[in-house]
Formats: sequence, C-alpha cells, structure tokens
Amino acid sequence: MAFSTPPIALVDGNNFFASCERVFDPTLKGRPVIVLSNNDGCAVARSPEAKALGIPMGAPLFKIKDLVAAHGVRVFSGNYELYGDMSRRVVEVLRDFTPDLEVYSVDESFLAWPGFAGGEDELLALGARIRDRVERWTGISVGVGFGPTKTLSKLANYLAKKVRAFEGVASLMDSRVRAQVLAQIPIDEVWGVGRRLAPRLIAMGVRTAGDLAALDPKKARRVFTVVGERLVRETNGQPCLDFDDLPAPRQSAVVSRSFGRPVASLDELLEAVAAFAHRAGEKIRSEGLAASYVQAYADANRFAPLGERYSGSAGFHLAEPSSDTRLLVGEARRLTEGFWRPGVRFARAGVLLAGLVDEAQITPSLFGRGSLARDKAERLMAAMDALNNRMGRDTVKPLAAGLAKVWQGKSSHRSPAWTTRWDELPTVRAIP
Repeated sequence: MAFSTPPIALVDGNNFFASCERVFDPTLKGRPVIVLSNNDGCAVARSPEAKALGIPMGAPLFKIKDLVAAHGVRVFSGNYELYGDMSRRVVEVLRDFTPDLEVYSVDESFLAWPGFAGGEDELLALGARIRDRVERWTGISVGVGFGPTKTLSKLANYLAKKVRAFEGVASLMDSRVRAQVLAQIPIDEVWGVGRRLAPRLIAMGVRTAGDLAALDPKKARRVFTVVGERLVRETNGQPCLDFDDLPAPRQSAVVSRSFGRPVASLDELLEAVAAFAHRAGEKIRSEGLAASYVQAYADANRFAPLGERYSGSAGFHLAEPSSDTRLLVGEARRLTEGFWRPGVRFARAGVLLAGLVDEAQITPSLFGRGSLARDKAERLMAAMDALNNRMGRDTVKPLAAGLAKVWQGKSSHRSPAWTTRWDELPTVRAIP
C-alpha cells in the first residue's frame, strides 16, 4: 500500500570522523578511537568503544590521558581534509538513489522520493540497499531513517542507530508505529528542541517525542512561537520544513584558526592571515561566488591578564566583487598591518569574506580592474584550483601564505590525507 505522504530519508554516518579513520587503518577495528578538535584540544568524535569507556564528548585530552593510556585508545587530530573528501564520496553514492538530495552537514543528508509508489517493505528494502552500498563503496557505515517529515526521519535515524534490532534502517512512516515508538524517545532527541527549549518543555510535562506530538499546535505556538507549532505538526507527520534540492546561497565565508603557540611577530601573523584568505578564496570559488567585503581579525588569549588582552579587526569594501586569491590575500594583509600591535601575543586569527554574489552576475565597476584583467585572473585561479584538486591542497599557493607555518595549530596525531594528497597515498609493497 502506497503512503499518503512521500517518504523522506535521513542518512547519517555512524561516528563519522572515527569511521573515516578506520577506513584506511584496519587495525583500528574494535579499538577505542577518539578524534580531537583544532589544536588537539578536546574529543569531538568517539567510536562506540571509546564511548563505552566513559569518555564524554568534549573531554579535554589532558584530563583523559590516563584513561587513554590504560585502555590503548587511539588518538587522532582532526583531519578535516580527509573527512570532507569522504563526505563527498558518500554523497556521490547517495545521488544514485534519487536526484532529490539535500546535504545537511558533513555526515548527514536528506533524500526524498516524491513519486514513491511502494509500501513499508519496499521502503525498508531501499534503506538496506542504501546502507549496504555506502558501506561497500566507501567503507563508511550509515544509519537510514524514513519518515513523512524531516523531523520524523531524524527520529527514525535515531532509532536505526540506537536499537540493534533495526540493523541500521528504521521507518516512522506508519502513524500506528509512531504512536508506540515516540513515547519512548526523550524530548531532547527531537530535532530543533535544543538545550534551551528542552527544560521548558520538561517543566510543562513534555518529556518525550510522544508528549510533544500530543500537544495542541496552537498552544505550542502561543508558548514557543511558530517553532513550537512546526515541531508539533512535524512529529504528527505534517511536513512544515521544505525540502530543498539546493541549499540557500552562502552569505559569507570564514576561515579562522587557533595558533599552536602565541604569535607576537607581525611577519608570522601576516603569513597566517594570508593562508586563511587563500583558503577562503578557494571556498567561494568552488561555489561560483565572489566577495564584496574582506575582513581580517586577530585576538590575544582571552584568559591572559587584563592588560594583555586585545582584539583587532578591520574590513574593506572592494571596488567590485572578486574571488582572486591575490587580491584577497593582499587586502587581508594590509588590514592586518593596520590593527597589529607590538608586544601583543595573538592566540587566534581569521578572515571573513562577505557580500557574496554569483560571479556570473558581477556588474563591472568604473574603479574595477577591467574586463581583460578579470578574465586573466579567472583563468589563473581556475588553473590553480585544478592543480590543487588534482595534486593535493596547497600544491600551488601564494608565497605570502608561508611554507614552514610555525604558527599552525597542533596536530601531532593527524592521520595522512589518504584520498587528496599524492605524497600521502597508501603504499603497498610486494614481499620478495
């Protein structure tokens, strides 16, 4: 029997960062694995074995070092180049199942089948095919949750991961199943509830997803605004959140990092800012965008003595939008020179590109560089991006972005970029 509302699936990578590390290192199977945040600070991803040891999300590495040593926990610095490429590979597999796909995050994608004519059995079989093919083609295990709304597909995914009997695929398309299952899901697991709203709902006696579904939508709107009403309707199978084939256009791009050690030298700070501007330029070009505004900023350690705290920033509106790395790097360095202060030990810096517009719709400015210079810059940037995509990031880059990068954050446990850098590809040698 066909469904009255077309199914939506949420496909979510299981412990995604840790899973990416395991794909290229079979010795990690069955071992506890954690992945650290920038600068090797806190655990931001944990394998099931690491969770079983009681390692909490966000635990600083220095606080769990004894536990790590006692249980042989494998520790990795965040390898976001690897994770991003593995995410892209997973999405490419998912596109084979439907053109209606929305990438929600690095490890989550929504899929829709507006013309789906099958029933529950066919839907679960489809989920099993998705689960098996993604794991077979990429090495990443995923959970698949189906529902008539995005909120219910997220809850179904929660069940697919938490209840072993579902074997990674669950459906909440059937209203009778929802009536039984939602009453067992804690309210803070509902997508969109969040830390602030959950205590207010619990205070009202709304402790489960089932309690939320039982609320009067109009009452929810009065108490929690339109967000509350949408949550109630979505948990009752009434779609309120649009399914977008394409995400909304990006409004800005930020590249920011904490330094591995304090930076007091102007040359080092300029090098770091240039590297960030270079990376931000790559980001917007990959989406066919150009920036109208450039901002550079840097901060001293916020926990430093009061007299040593300092935050500097400056911005500039370009004569016409651009994605030319040379221009963006030059402006970011110039702005940084303006707010730099001798004696300040900077702990973090970043570059913001804003006022993003479609490159194809740029209106030339009287004070711009002229069509010949723009065409030359576009060809140069396209060639640089093509080389970096083929040979690995930063194969070609501005000299101002530095070579040694002594300011770079700690990543003493980083695994190789197995899929994006030629010099880090796995090597297999025959035994003589």
